[in-house]
Amino acid sequence: MKPLLDWLFTQGVIGSEPPAPRQPVDDLLDGYRQWMVTERGLAARTVGRYAATARRFLVGRVENAGVATGTEGLTGQAVTAFLLAEASRGLARGSLQGRVAELRSLLRFLHSRRLTCSALAESVPPIPGWKDTAVPPRLAAASVRILVHSCDRATPTGLRDFAMLLLLARLGLRAAEVAGLELGDLDWRAGEFVVRGKARREDRMPLPTDVGAALSAYLIQARPRVESRTVFLTVAAPPRPMLPTTVSQMVWRQCARAGLPPVRAHRLRHALATDLLDHGVALPKIAQVLRQRDLATTAIYAKVDYSALRELALPWPAATR
Repeated sequence: MKPLLDWLFTQGVIGSEPPAPRQPVDDLLDGYRQWMVTERGLAARTVGRYAATARRFLVGRVENAGVATGTEGLTGQAVTAFLLAEASRGLARGSLQGRVAELRSLLRFLHSRRLTCSALAESVPPIPGWKDTAVPPRLAAASVRILVHSCDRATPTGLRDFAMLLLLARLGLRAAEVAGLELGDLDWRAGEFVVRGKARREDRMPLPTDVGAALSAYLIQARPRVESRTVFLTVAAPPRPMLPTTVSQMVWRQCARAGLPPVRAHRLRHALATDLLDHGVALPKIAQVLRQRDLATTAIYAKVDYSALRELALPWPAATR
């Protein structure tokens, strides 16, 4: 009954429970969110992630140390202890590196508001790691075609998933960019649409015929008629915008239906880059397709161009190439 009750709350049909009394740490976190938006210009998803880590850190200190906001008597040792506790949860290296960035952001805010005496952001230890040590995983173009065409387009869910998979596989969109697509972003007359990417960046991209046909079929035949301007909505009632994690979960489930090894949405972006590389497309053009500003980010795909790398390999004594 919870989804139904939550929807009735949002519609004002039934009254919600009285909110919990606000604590001093809540006011501090509100100021932190405002600082991230106005002074740092961070995207909404980043603000939510950074604020969640800040809440865990500060509320933990409030409960354990008996202080008001968690900033009283804050030291570098307390920051290190929090990171060690996060590492003990079995987080991957990339997730731990994210925690470091999130903590440093919070500590910079606290120092700018003179809530800490010293710049504790410098005391956050880095997580060791080396870049570009792995080869990007490959997903064959044939497997991508099987995945895309495995959708049952006789159902509303299949029409929606087919349109999302084409955006991921044909245009290399990220899961968050697919989830954030709005009706006003589609320019049908010009055959273009707006992609809202990282760092509040907006790019206009061409809308291929097959992708446009899949989108129009979903919008006309399957999309629930609600006031939300988000293109892709959940099928289960009440209809609501899909989250980036929901988009990736859809790809994972569709792989199982197609009999393929399960992958997440971002693997389709990698598959597009490697397929373009196999067809002789230069890295700068691949960077334009993927909307990557730094060519060094795209250069990682050179590792999978085995034909070109084979030409660079020096001959090994008593061995054939």
